[in-house]
Amino acid sequence: MQETLSRPVLHESIRSGEEDIFIVLCASGFENSARMRSALMFATLAASANFKTILYCIQNAVDVMVKGAIEKNERPRPGIPTLEQRLGEALEMGVEIQCCTQTMANKNVTEEDLIHGVKAAGAMSLIDLTTGAKGTLCF
Repeated sequence: MQETLSRPVLHESIRSGEEDIFIVLCASGFENSARMRSALMFATLAASANFKTILYCIQNAVDVMVKGAIEKNERPRPGIPTLEQRLGEALEMGVEIQCCTQTMANKNVTEEDLIHGVKAAGAMSLIDLTTGAKGTLCF
């Protein structure tokens, strides 16, 4: 194991050109849907300010991005936007949503299980994106 850790990790940058990138990282899911709604709202706001915005989902946030999960798990409350509304707004504004492949593997979630438009992405992509981001928020 020590030999593996001492070798440099090589990766190819996935950042594109001179775009202003904004990252929203979310680990909260149905256990704290207010945090997920906030993550989606801030991602939408960043996209409306002309940032290339990526919402990166880890841990329980991945559960929200599974087809049919919102309808099955959310209990709408009067006067509070639903996860489905916030997700629709984010996708409409062009927010790119990525789910951590390791979390997906741990939860037995495949790429085919994800909501249309949501992508699987490895942890190195998050690290690469954050090194060039203009800003990041975590929920």
